[in-house]
Amino acid sequence: MTDNLLLDEQACFALYAASRAVTEVYRPLLAELDVTYPQYLVLLVLWERDARPVKEIGGMLQLDYGTISPLLKRLETRGLVTRKRDADDERTVVVSLTPEGAALRARAVDIPEAIGCALGLDDDSRVALVKTLRAITRSARGSTTEGDTNA
Repeated sequence: MTDNLLLDEQACFALYAASRAVTEVYRPLLAELDVTYPQYLVLLVLWERDARPVKEIGGMLQLDYGTISPLLKRLETRGLVTRKRDADDERTVVVSLTPEGAALRARAVDIPEAIGCALGLDDDSRVALVKTLRAITRSARGSTTEGDTNA
């Protein structure tokens, strides 16, 4: 019989440890770009489609305003993005890449492959892992929502 209260038996700890380990693999690659991992995630969102509202970026990255705002400010200070109020809706702040931020994409293009190699994942394994992690995220969020409703 397994003791389900052992640290090594905890799914949450295995996910936490894996997340930290993967983030450490990114560190030297992102150091070459002089960006942090959270900044890299913002850039990925903007490289996918530029000129997005802060709220949209925060939603995609699952970050609240208090977390995303200082992150965007640091990127703006670095000259990689601009933040401007939407002319049609003054409440909305739109974040756009600067030419320097857009150009950084070319230097980052090999990062996903380097991460895959470092983790020992071929394309099929990576796709399967991402699918599993998304399912875990959905299930955990559904469980949290249900728990809040029943409380």
